[in-house]
Amino acid sequence: MKLLAVTGVLLFVSASAHAQAQAQVQAPAPAPAPAPAPTQTAKPCEELKDEITKKLDAKGVKGYTLEIVAKDKDAEGKTVGTCDGGSKKILYTRASAPAEAPAKEPPKP
Repeated sequence: MKLLAVTGVLLFVSASAHAQAQAQVQAPAPAPAPAPAPTQTAKPCEELKDEITKKLDAKGVKGYTLEIVAKDKDAEGKTVGTCDGGSKKILYTRASAPAEAPAKEPPKP
C-alpha cells in the first residue's frame, strides 16, 4: 500500500514539474516597452496657418477665415490647430454666402 502511495506521489510531482517546464518553454517573450510618445514641437502660428490654408485651398474650400487667438479666448469658430507651444489656437469660420436674388423671369410678349 505504501508503495502504491509513493508511486502516486512521484507521478503527481513529476507530472506537475513537467507541466511547469512546458509552460515556461511555450510562454511568449514579454512585450517590448512601448516607444515614448514623440514630443510635440512648438510650431509658429503663421507657419501652421499657412499649412492649413494650403490644405483647404487644395480641397477647393472657398469663403472661410482662419484667425489666431489666445488659447483661453472664447470665440466663434472651430479650432483647427494649436500653435506657439499650445498658448494660441487657430479658429476656422465659414463666411456666410451672400443671399442670391431670385432669377428674374423674362418679360412675356
